[in-house]
Amino acid sequence: MSTPTASDTTTSIWLDLLGSGAGERFYDVGGVRTRVIEAGSPELPALVLIHGTGGHAETYCRNMGPLSEHFRVLALDLPGHGFTDRPATAPTVADHAAHIVGLLDALGIERAHVSGESLGGMVAAWCGIAHPERFDKVVMNTGTLARPDAAGQAQLDDLEQRTLALRDNGVTREGTRHRMNWLVADPSRMTDEMVEVRMRVYSQPGMLDSVAMIMSWVVGMLRGDHGEEFMAPGVLKRLERPTLVLWTEDNPGQTTELAERVSQDIPDHRFEVLTDCAHWPQFERPDVFNQTHLDFLLGA
Repeated sequence: MSTPTASDTTTSIWLDLLGSGAGERFYDVGGVRTRVIEAGSPELPALVLIHGTGGHAETYCRNMGPLSEHFRVLALDLPGHGFTDRPATAPTVADHAAHIVGLLDALGIERAHVSGESLGGMVAAWCGIAHPERFDKVVMNTGTLARPDAAGQAQLDDLEQRTLALRDNGVTREGTRHRMNWLVADPSRMTDEMVEVRMRVYSQPGMLDSVAMIMSWVVGMLRGDHGEEFMAPGVLKRLERPTLVLWTEDNPGQTTELAERVSQDIPDHRFEVLTDCAHWPQFERPDVFNQTHLDFLLGA
């Protein structure tokens, strides 16, 4: 299956998934109706893909096809996101990790690889820390368990404000694109289709209340308001699964220098930096993102 490149303007979500056998399904995970986009044979090793705060499974539309040639790929909407049920209170990183384990239980999957972006990267790390018996390899993509510097925190605060503006002023195409442009190095790469998907997700009654609640919890954790157990110095020493830390030169919120420094705590890790992309390398540089994943996950 061919993989779109950063400059490919002809692709669409359906064209990206065409031929992969991808399908949208809903599963009961501990009483939470959970949406999953699946691709690949159930006989293949499982790979769980976890989006970031305010995201949804379509985050990985450019990756599921190529990855599904080797894995049973499961891209889910986390609780409070996409079309999964919304919780009354903001889930913690540990809550999300436990939900991933619950999804594996619901599908009868004993072990899986896990790859997450932004908040999803933090959740992927916690999956490996708290549930090492259920996960083989871990990929942390533009999100790690470490507090940012002042400049990075300001960037995260800006994203929170863009989210709150949508909640308070209504879901508009301009406001949605303004939020999503934060994710990419080149705004021209954020397609109208992806903006429309996000608008439809956010237009569900009460959805932006949920997204804003979770966003405020995550930004507060990174700022130091709560969640000390997830941000404690040296916490990544507990991550004993083989781990790829995949970063970008232009990642907002947490710098390359920070990510490389804290990654040294991971006993078995590889650190790689992608160029010409920001917070969504899986969307901006799917060609190299997919190949890097395959090299790591299929390697010895």
